[in-house]
Amino acid sequence: MNFPTALTLARIFLVPLLVAALLADGPNVNWDRWMPVSREIFALCVFLAAAATDLLDGYLARRWSQVTTVGTLLDPIADKLLVSAALVSLVDIHRVPAWIVILIIGREFAVSGLRAIAAAGGYTIAASDLGKSKMAAQVAAIALVIGGIRWPALAEAGSIGMWAVMLFGIVSAGDYFRKFWRRVDDSVKLRRRRELLRLERRKKRRSAMGSEQAI
Repeated sequence: MNFPTALTLARIFLVPLLVAALLADGPNVNWDRWMPVSREIFALCVFLAAAATDLLDGYLARRWSQVTTVGTLLDPIADKLLVSAALVSLVDIHRVPAWIVILIIGREFAVSGLRAIAAAGGYTIAASDLGKSKMAAQVAAIALVIGGIRWPALAEAGSIGMWAVMLFGIVSAGDYFRKFWRRVDDSVKLRRRRELLRLERRKKRRSAMGSEQAI
């Protein structure tokens, strides 16, 4: 395992710690006894550290020529896991409306599904400029919301940021589908047409062989 892949795995392992910090609120939890900082500040630090690994792993992998199949597969999974876990946790503590989170996560499933269909058809969908900026916008908005738990002055900025992320995600998803859906659909149709032609040829061969045996 190379260092960029280790950073990606570290981002995944930081997710439970982030969730625990965000949800550690209750009569049976004595956070101050075990931690020198408040849970909000700790959660914010964990989230920003995890987000920083997203910038480093790809950069180092390209710079050191250590791009691997495992790293390529894990990186988007780690990104979606981090963002989804943070958003769901913030919904649980009533800091973000559930419907906004549903739209943001639903967008991720939709684009991932498009990529899977494209990959099955032998077609690769490259990230658009909007898609590349999406993660940065999500990190900024979520960081503001988490910071707003400790510093109420940031709460309004965090709310505006979540609205912007939702609209940004919908627009970028529309851009993906507008650019690639027709290509993907044509590619899948062409592949199916070829498969049907192969099946038809096999049937004809079997039919011809059966006729020869009958003679």
